[in-house]
Amino acid sequence: MNPQAPFQRAAVVGVTGSGKTTLAEALAARLGVPHVEMDALNWQRGWQPIERAEFRRRVDAATAAPGWVTDGNYREVRDLVWGRAQALIWLDYPLRVNLWRLLRRSLHRIVTHEELWNGNRESVRGQFFSRDSLFVYAVRSRPGLRQNIRRALADDYPHLQVIHLTSPRAADRWLAEFAPEKSVHDENRVTA
Repeated sequence: MNPQAPFQRAAVVGVTGSGKTTLAEALAARLGVPHVEMDALNWQRGWQPIERAEFRRRVDAATAAPGWVTDGNYREVRDLVWGRAQALIWLDYPLRVNLWRLLRRSLHRIVTHEELWNGNRESVRGQFFSRDSLFVYAVRSRPGLRQNIRRALADDYPHLQVIHLTSPRAADRWLAEFAPEKSVHDENRVTA
């Protein structure tokens, strides 16, 4: 853990396919803190979500540490994650960017048979020919997610330092310039 970093606890949020996990892993490495992948805590074998009380218990334990970086948009544990976080990194890219990234990621996972969590793997049928497709979910959830994040930040989490990144290039630039020994920004909100 880097005690001179501007924050030690951060939540990375954004639409499916925006690159939350990739950015969270890189940021956690720079801070020297654990990366907490929320999907890994939630999804059981066969794409079954864990029981809500157990999910909250797992997230509570993972975010009780002095430093961590989470990724995910789980409202049912937002009070735990955002309430304890010092910073929120919001990947708010155009839908076309998210869909392109999601397509590349899904194809890679399908071709390589990459195991995600607890034996789960993506499939052509599940991603492209299912009502549970992440592509459908990304399109449907984006407007509501954006509105919900804005409202929650304004109403319930004013303590968070918000880094609002609107393109992958802005995210790459922010991460490249992120120097834990310096403050990310003197103000509460940074928009790139």
